[in-house]
Amino acid sequence: MLYLNNKRLLYGFVILSFCLASCAMKSTKTKPHVVFVFGDEEYRSEESMPMLAKIVQKSLNAKVSLCYPVDSLGFVNPNVNNNIEGLEALKTADLMVLFCRWRELPKAQAQTILNYVESGRPIVGFRTSTHTFKYLKDSSMFYLNDEWPHQVLGQQWITHHGHFDDGANPLTSVFFRDKSLRPILRGVTPFDAYSWLYHVDGGKWKLNEDCTPILMGKSLKSKHEMDGKLDEYPLVQPVAWTKTYQTKSKKESRIFFTTLGHPFDFKIESMRKLAVNGIYWALNLENQIPPEGSNVEIIDPYQPSNSGFGELFKKGQKPIQLK
Repeated sequence: MLYLNNKRLLYGFVILSFCLASCAMKSTKTKPHVVFVFGDEEYRSEESMPMLAKIVQKSLNAKVSLCYPVDSLGFVNPNVNNNIEGLEALKTADLMVLFCRWRELPKAQAQTILNYVESGRPIVGFRTSTHTFKYLKDSSMFYLNDEWPHQVLGQQWITHHGHFDDGANPLTSVFFRDKSLRPILRGVTPFDAYSWLYHVDGGKWKLNEDCTPILMGKSLKSKHEMDGKLDEYPLVQPVAWTKTYQTKSKKESRIFFTTLGHPFDFKIESMRKLAVNGIYWALNLENQIPPEGSNVEIIDPYQPSNSGFGELFKKGQKPIQLK
């Protein structure tokens, strides 16, 4: 009898251990690893992406990694277009959030990004990521300039409707393409964005056929209108879309992209909801987006620098990682 009791006790212990291990595995799997890759010398992604990452960490209970443009002294410097620190985090990423502009990265760094993309894992992209890369000398990398973003993200860099009094007034009116409620649009209401409108569709240019636009934007002040070129560059353009990218090995990855991303846009709650809802969707977690949209309360004060080139970024900043 004692033997049987011990045997039952041992059996129960094994079952309990298995259940605990299964729960631990399930807990690990439900904590996504989101890697933010950024580097642009115009739109202060070095400020907006860490802010957004803190929201994502809390809202999704996510592990978050940040990959910064860094100079030789170890300071964050978006004008350095040939180095992004921390890309090795992509090896274990469940999602890459991309906000880059005309980077000429060393081949090894670029390949780390490309390896991630070709793995079939999802991507969320912002604004200038339509022109993530700009290689001028190495012809083997030229396809990354235009062909790659059109295939992977939906469009390449073409033109915009012009920026006037940057940051002083909104320049694009954002509205729904249709009234159907999509998970990414939960809690999002029409708003005016500080981003000047990018041209992505119309004239001789076509958005990738795999794209499904979900938000439209109308330019509130357009240089192309002033120049009489609206036949070529219409005032209304898609500003957010979903897409499926089929990798070379026929894997399919979810893509969410928005051409919005001015630093002041992220002060707008609907813009933050769009971004975080898009991250949920890309991770195939849209069923977890609340009816009112994601919780996008800003964790720390967000008072970003205005967009612009040159030395307008905040100096003396070291890369930080979220715990």
